[in-house]
Parts: sequence; C-alpha cells; structure tokens
Amino acid sequence: MGPRNEDSGAASYIPARPTLRRMRDAIQQCHGCDLYRYATQAILGEGPAAARVVLVGEQPGAKEDLAGHPFVGPAGQLLDRALEEAGIARGDVFVTNAVKHFKFEERGKRRIHKKPSDKEITACKPWLEAELSLVKPKVIVCLGATATLALMGKAHHVLADRGKFFTQSDGSRITTTLHPSAVLRAPDTARRHQAYEAFVRDLKAVSRELRARA
Repeated sequence: MGPRNEDSGAASYIPARPTLRRMRDAIQQCHGCDLYRYATQAILGEGPAAARVVLVGEQPGAKEDLAGHPFVGPAGQLLDRALEEAGIARGDVFVTNAVKHFKFEERGKRRIHKKPSDKEITACKPWLEAELSLVKPKVIVCLGATATLALMGKAHHVLADRGKFFTQSDGSRITTTLHPSAVLRAPDTARRHQAYEAFVRDLKAVSRELRARA
C-alpha cells in the first residue's frame, strides 16, 4: 500500500481481499478526503451480497449519519414506497451512496446537507467500485446527479438520460433517475406528486429490465 493521505483517495484503505463485512470495518478508518473529520461515521451500502439491482444515491443524510445505515431518513421512506409500487422488493436491493460520509454545513443546531465536490466524489469512488465488484448487479440505478457523475461521467445527465439503459463493459446495465430527496424538495403538492409518479415510472422500467435479464 502507498502512503495514506487525503490526496490519494480511498484506494489504499480498501482491504487486500475485500468482502462487504471487511470493508464495513475498514471504511471507518478512511481518510481519503477530509469529510471524515466532521461526519459521525462512514456508511457503506446494505442489502443482499448478490443483489440483482444496486441503487446509488449521493451521500448519507443527517439521520443516516447518526443511525449508521443508508436511506433511513425521509428520502429512504419515499424510496421504499416507490419500490413497492414499482414491484421491486426493498429486501432484494442493495442501496449505497457515491460518497460515504455526510457532508454538511451547520445552521444553528441543524446540520444542512451540502453537495459533495468532484474531488470528494473521486476520492470516494474506490469504495463504490469495490461494492459493485462484489455484488455484481445486473442493473445499477444512479439516483441523482452525483451518482450519475460518479458512475456515468459528465456526458450523462439525469433529465436527459432518465429511463434509458446503457450497457457497461461487464455486461451490467446502468440507468439514472431522480434522487428521492429531489421529489421531496418539489415546491408544492402538485409538483411533488408529478415528480413521484415519474420516479415510480423510472423504477418500473428497472423492474422490466430485471425481468428481461432473468
């Protein structure tokens, strides 16, 4: 292993023979970027080790940071409901984030989400790549712009590419849609309902893709 510092990213912190369990322990020692200084803990993905679909969000939120589990806050609750409507069992899905530490700014006693930088996304990417190499999903769903950037690159954009599926070098299929938190941030009830229905449609397309690859 090379020197461990914040400029080298996360690669040197990943176990030599990684398993999800070993990575879950090792990631707590990760100093691949400076987000570890402020977050409560690092949060690896959760779900079946051989899940057919992996959902990738942006980063843990405030509730996830304290609980130590991904997608347990309001966005996770909306995601659970949308997956059920789309015919995808939550227990069959591996959920994770592109960035493993909560990035925030303090406003009084509240910790407000702050978007990760490109440098932080790149630094954390070895953890995400290691998760995907172990789970080997048939379909990867990028939830929002950060996950799309991390896995699909700058040539792809959520609104332009949502609902489309692209084949990767390992044969898996990848697509993008809104992050459930974007649905919650819609400015009024009518637009929240519209955004939610579109989100469910995208997940139904994922369900069809999974059936086609059964």
